[in-house]
Amino acid sequence: MPYFRITLMRSGIGMPLKTQGVLKALGLRKRMTTVYHPVSQSVAGQIMRIKELVDVKEVDHAMTKTEMRESRRPDPGYYVEKKAGEAMRGY
Repeated sequence: MPYFRITLMRSGIGMPLKTQGVLKALGLRKRMTTVYHPVSQSVAGQIMRIKELVDVKEVDHAMTKTEMRESRRPDPGYYVEKKAGEAMRGY
């Protein structure tokens, strides 16, 4: 089942109340937040009302908050081959 991945890129401050209501209905509260909604005509209509404020992509499955957090986590930049105690035992 496909989903819309909607990310709020620009704030709704200063926009008409109707536009702010659409943002609230979609669950977009702060900038750079991402929500997933199933592909439907009603959601597509809401997106068209706020198309200049959001970034929309169609994805195959919705990610949970923990999955999104893990995907943003960078590599540690290093790898532990041996711990210090184990390396010193060989001498």
